[in-house]
Amino acid sequence: MRSASQGPRKRPQAAQAPRAEERAAATPPAGAAGDPAADARQLAHRPVPRAGEGKRGEAGHLGYLLRQASAGNRLRMERALSDLGVTSPQFVVLTMAGAYPGLSGADVARLALLTPQTVSVIVANLEKAGAIARRPHPVHGRIQAIALTAAGEALLARCRERVMVNEARLRATLPPEEEAVVRRWLASLALDADDADAADDADAAEDADKAGDAGSGG
Repeated sequence: MRSASQGPRKRPQAAQAPRAEERAAATPPAGAAGDPAADARQLAHRPVPRAGEGKRGEAGHLGYLLRQASAGNRLRMERALSDLGVTSPQFVVLTMAGAYPGLSGADVARLALLTPQTVSVIVANLEKAGAIARRPHPVHGRIQAIALTAAGEALLARCRERVMVNEARLRATLPPEEEAVVRRWLASLALDADDADAADDADAAEDADKAGDAGSGG
């Protein structure tokens, strides 16, 4: 027991509720580390950059910018040619067949940057429409040479009228000297790719020859 000289026993004080500012400081903000749900909500509401912004603009990779520009150009081409019933790949095939009469389907595929299977379907459709004629190659009889008919030349001329409007749009902001630089650069990229393909083909042929020699015991 406590003696009278010790005085009355003090009651323990009840813990005080934290003040509003203390509660706010203890609560992690939305999107803070360790809150995956908040992070997901922030990402869900993040706007997708428009063309020309962020990685879709000057900060983006050159390869992506080339692909983005190509996709935009193809879309404009498709819209310009739609009422003529011609697709962008068909226009390319018509253009190459008109520029280089007598090409084979494989040649057209390489020039049009399309697969041989795709070109085969395109040529068949254009032939049905009377725009293209196929004849036996004068030297290699099994190869079908492709050429435009009179109707195909007329169709190509109408397509070119639409395409030239788009070409003017592409060069609208380019001074002639800058356009020449862009053309040289794009052509050099294509040449580099062709050289790399040729080197790969040569390596593959050499490997095949070595494998044949090894198999024959030579």
